[in-house]
Amino acid sequence: MSVFAEHPDFVSGLYCGVVSHFRFKPKSHRLSYRIFMLLLDLDELEQVDWRLGLFSLAGFNLLSFDPRRHGDGSAQPLKAQIEARLACARIATGGPIRMLTMPRILGHSFNPLTVYFCHAQDGRLSAMLYEVNNTFGERHSYLIPAHPDRGGMVRQSCAKEFYVSPFMDMDLEYAFRLRPPGETVLTAIDVRDDKDLVLAANFIGRRTELSDWALLKAWLTHPWMTVGVLAAIHIEALRMWLKGEKVRDRTPAPAPGLTVVTPAARLAA
Repeated sequence: MSVFAEHPDFVSGLYCGVVSHFRFKPKSHRLSYRIFMLLLDLDELEQVDWRLGLFSLAGFNLLSFDPRRHGDGSAQPLKAQIEARLACARIATGGPIRMLTMPRILGHSFNPLTVYFCHAQDGRLSAMLYEVNNTFGERHSYLIPAHPDRGGMVRQSCAKEFYVSPFMDMDLEYAFRLRPPGETVLTAIDVRDDKDLVLAANFIGRRTELSDWALLKAWLTHPWMTVGVLAAIHIEALRMWLKGEKVRDRTPAPAPGLTVVTPAARLAA
């Protein structure tokens, strides 16, 4: 088998696309850049590690993935951690759990958002888990039951509980729109205050089957990711500060590191 052979039997895949941020108030600010993300089926991690030469599980490589940098950071298998959270929230589990995440590049990464698609034993999408990291080394997750519409779109909402950007207030609400991964994937987040839309962010990506050639090409054609997401975030923060945007006081991360949105909570219509 060629080292560059594709593996179409994998559910896991590579999604290359564009992430866009549009800030509307109090200062207008826009940015858009090309990135790539991995869709990783947590049942396939060892197979992907074994069959790809340029990808490693919890080891150094051109691209890698370390489960200990997700979830609670422990050595417990990541899928078991998430299933325990689903069970505590009385959400159906037993099926695949697939995560859309940015890989580590040459041992380094910063993941602002990892999205988990959690399935019940019968294969239906039962919940979304949004894992958010800030630049202070803190992590918080939002677990929300999923009820896709007839077109397969998932629409959800929850209150902001975790300090992320020094230029964003805490008294805000997130509205999520997602198209689960297929030939394309969409993740969109609108951030609103009690009156207006404050920020709209989205990632739209197109699937490529996993192969060493696809990973090498993605690395070579996305120089921004080689520089580093964290560096780019600080550059954008500097641009906003130069525009006169006010820095908000940092609030402590909530404990525990999980917000469960119950069925009684508001879901986007």
